[in-house]
Amino acid sequence: MDVDDVDIDAGNLELTKGLVVQEVGWDEDCDPTLSEAIEDQVGSELLDDDTDEVVDVVLLWWREGDGDLVDKLMDVMSPLADDGCVWVFTPKTGENGHVEPAVIAESAQTAGMLQTKNGSLGGWSGARLALRKGSVPKR
Repeated sequence: MDVDDVDIDAGNLELTKGLVVQEVGWDEDCDPTLSEAIEDQVGSELLDDDTDEVVDVVLLWWREGDGDLVDKLMDVMSPLADDGCVWVFTPKTGENGHVEPAVIAESAQTAGMLQTKNGSLGGWSGARLALRKGSVPKR
């Protein structure tokens, strides 16, 4: 599958009213404008890291030094609906905390996911990851 390079704005995240979105890894360096735009699109507040609800989308802010991305993807997959997705946002190339796209792609594959889209938003690069149908994560 080809990965589409697009400029990501909240409108390109394929989010609609009523979707349940969890935000993981938010810190002061994240873009609150994006979080607010997503809340406007789905019509509700973003859920915190520790939610017990099933979610349609996980917005994962990730930086080099945050730990093992495969482990984190496995963690965020737990509450994810079968047809859900994870948007991984990492600082753009040259920015502090940048993560190489190959690391995201390899981590996604190991966790049983496919990268389906990527692009940029402000100082962040985004990668949309979807669960592979019928796959079991390679742990």
